[in-house]
Amino acid sequence: MAKATTIKIKLLSTADTGYFYVTKKNSRTMTEKMSMRKYDPVAKKHVEFKETKIK
Repeated sequence: MAKATTIKIKLLSTADTGYFYVTKKNSRTMTEKMSMRKYDPVAKKHVEFKETKIK
């Protein structure tokens, strides 16, 4: 069976609040780790979110 093209990932806040977003990414086109600036409601500001595995 073929490997799925889209995988679920967890975007974890770098502000060490423990807040995270769950999103999908295409693992064939985006081979590097994903990072985005998004809003962290615990820190009450926009911070960098980095990709981690869903356990």
